[in-house]
Amino acid sequence: MSASALITLADIEAARARIAPYVRRTPVLTSDLLDAEAGARLFFKCENLQHIGAFKARGATNAVLSLSDAAAAKGVATHSSGNHAAAVARAAALRSIPAYIVMPEGAARPKVAQVERLGGQITYCAPTLAAREETAARIVAETGAAMIHPFDNPAVMAGQGTAALELMEDAPDLDLVITPIGGGGLISGVSIAVKALRPATRVVGAEPAGADDAARSFAAGRLIPLTDVNTIADGLRASLSQSTFDHIRRGVDEIATVSEPGIVEAMRALFETLKVVVEPSAAVAYAALREGKLDVAGRRVGIILTGGNVDLDRLPWSAAQ
Repeated sequence: MSASALITLADIEAARARIAPYVRRTPVLTSDLLDAEAGARLFFKCENLQHIGAFKARGATNAVLSLSDAAAAKGVATHSSGNHAAAVARAAALRSIPAYIVMPEGAARPKVAQVERLGGQITYCAPTLAAREETAARIVAETGAAMIHPFDNPAVMAGQGTAALELMEDAPDLDLVITPIGGGGLISGVSIAVKALRPATRVVGAEPAGADDAARSFAAGRLIPLTDVNTIADGLRASLSQSTFDHIRRGVDEIATVSEPGIVEAMRALFETLKVVVEPSAAVAYAALREGKLDVAGRRVGIILTGGNVDLDRLPWSAAQ
C-alpha cells in the first residue's frame, strides 16, 4: 500500500457525517484518583458505551452505508470474534440486508448472543485466523455478499477514526492518545485524525505481550505476522494487515506491550474507580500506564476504552479466586 493510498482526514470527516445519525457521541470521563495515581490528566473516551458496546459500530456502519445499493443487495459478510460481528449485523439491519457472520468456536457468549439478537446469520469455524478467512471466503463465493473486513478496509478505518475527532474536541490539547491494537484498524484511523489535527500529539498503541505482532513489526520496520497467541484480550488476537501496518508506520510514535495480570488489574481498576464496564481488550491501553510502560508525568493523556462486552459470569478476577 503506497502512502497515497492511506486514508485521510477528509475520509474520516466524511465518515463522521455519514454515520452521525446511527452512532453515539460517547462521553469522555475523568477521575481525580486515577489522575493522581498516574501523575497525569487522563481522559477516557468511553466507546464501551457505544451502540453494540464497542467502537466497532463506527467502522462497520461507515463501511456498510458506503456500499452502493447494487453492492449491498446480496448482503454483507465478515469474520470476527464478536464486536465487529455485532457491528456488521447492526449496520446490515439498518439497510435491511442479510449479514453473514463467521465466528470462531469458543467466542464469548455475550458477543454471540448479541449477534443473534441483531439478526446475524452465524457460521462457526475453528479458532484460527486461517479458518476464519477461509470460511468467510466460501460464504462470499456462495452468496455474493460484500466482504466487510474487520480492519483491512479503508471505510472501516475511517469510521474508527471518528472516535478521535470527538475525543480531541472534548479533551483539547492532548499530549498523547493511547489505543489498543489488534488488527490495527482503530489505531490507523485514530493516528490519521490525531496527526492531521495536532501533529505534536503522540499516538501510542498498546497490545498484550501474548499477541505482540504490532510491537515486533514496529521495531523491525517490516510486517511480522502473529503466530502464537496467548491473551485474555480476545478482541486483540488478530494480526496486522499490510495496510494497517503502513498506517501505523506513518502515524504511530510508540507501541507498548502489557502483561496478562496487568490487563486484569487495569480492567478491575476501571470497574471500581471509573465505574465503567470494560472488556479485557479495552483495558490494555490503561494497563500500559499502570505498568509504567509510558512516560506520562504531567501530561494530558487520551485513552480510548474500546468496548464493554464482558461475560459477567466469568470475570477474570473471580475465576482466579
